Amino acid sequence: MEIKKITILGAGTMGHGIAQIAATAGYEIILRDIKDEFLKEGLDKIKYRLNRNVEKNRMTREEADEAFSRIKGTTDLNEACRDPDLIIEAVPEDMEFKKGVYREIDPLCPEKTIFASNTSALSITEMASVTKRQDKFIGMHFFNPPQIMRLVEVIRGVETSDETTEIIKDLAKKFGKTPVEVNDFPGFVVNRIAFPMINEAIFALQNGVATKEGIDNAIKLGLNHPMGPLELADMIGLDVLLATVLTLYEEYRDSKYRPAPLLIKMVRAGHLGRKTGRGFYEYY
Repeated sequence: MEIKKITILGAGTMGHGIAQIAATAGYEIILRDIKDEFLKEGLDKIKYRLNRNVEKNRMTREEADEAFSRIKGTTDLNEACRDPDLIIEAVPEDMEFKKGVYREIDPLCPEKTIFASNTSALSITEMASVTKRQDKFIGMHFFNPPQIMRLVEVIRGVETSDETTEIIKDLAKKFGKTPVEVNDFPGFVVNRIAFPMINEAIFALQNGVATKEGIDNAIKLGLNHPMGPLELADMIGLDVLLATVLTLYEEYRDSKYRPAPLLIKMVRAGHLGRKTGRGFYEYY
């Protein structure tokens, strides 16, 4: 099966980023969100980033205009599900919410359509269980910002077919990404390893081990990381970080995944990182 038409559910940070990648790679895209203002914001950000690529000589004006012309925005779920070869779901990281989406779209989509979830930690097998296409259900975990980060974790559920896996790995390569095949375990590879480190950095800040700048500089210089863990937390979004850490804690029942109280407090206060202008650092 050849992928030609792709629907992306959710025009937020990950959704519109994936739409930009796919359209730039030559695919016909439908970007769907529940409200016109969410859709407009996502499309405006795609246009802004394409224009920046032109300004920095990463692509020509013609290439940017052609990429943007391949993206159609809609709030109509029936239109979004009419004839896609692939649906990439990028809705909020909540299992019941995601399963509700899949229950709704499964009967609306043609039999050929592959479903791919951009979840960062949730079970592909559990999401697939509410559909009648478990063999065509897979995880496609992009990293933030998806336009820049090269990795895509390709996560196989219990029933995911070899054919589906190979189609999605090939697609990731056509997007200019490097796919890594992963089995369905909570947190997959990267977040299972990285998020406990970020959470421990928050514990270190909470306990007064060092300042936020000190913690970030120590990790950047001592481990040669391009970004400190608290800077990375702000970029990921503290709400996403907390949701993922809680998932890991609930699934593994291991104290190393217990979220730092400071992380919980900041999420409750609405200090979610770059997207709100304030996290461990300020971005006003």
